[in-house]
Amino acid sequence: MNKTRFITTLVATAYFLYYCLTYTDWHFIDNVNLIIHEAGHIIFLPFGEFLHILGGSLWQVLLPLMFSFYFYQRREYFSASLVLFWVGQNLINVSVYASDSIAMQLPLLGGDSTTHDWNALLQMTGLLRYTSVIGSAIFSAGIFVIFCAICFSFYYSFSKEELIIK
Repeated sequence: MNKTRFITTLVATAYFLYYCLTYTDWHFIDNVNLIIHEAGHIIFLPFGEFLHILGGSLWQVLLPLMFSFYFYQRREYFSASLVLFWVGQNLINVSVYASDSIAMQLPLLGGDSTTHDWNALLQMTGLLRYTSVIGSAIFSAGIFVIFCAICFSFYYSFSKEELIIK
């Protein structure tokens, strides 16, 4: 057993389980995610209105996923598994935003005159009436990814060999 990895996994597991229980509260990590979210709108601006609006939430999940994939490609599986916690947390964060698409009660960076991304996306696709189902599905995906991150991180804490998933 690698003690450093084990302790790191315990701390990450404790924090992200705490996050899962308090996901509607604002957490420090949400400050970083907000910047990444807003950058996503700029990055996807050239690809049309739909992707420009979706780009914030999409980039918020894709960026940590790309980091995880980067570590995986380098065969740094423990690092890849730790970054999966962030992917799952971002999915949960996006689920809160998506679930708010009808009520529109969340404070937005630009104030009340700002477009609510998920309200606009679900109206554009005719899926607004499925807000709770979509929000719940994204939340469930986040929980699943965090569960996988916990399993992989503990595995790599005890394993002398790196698990290769093909």
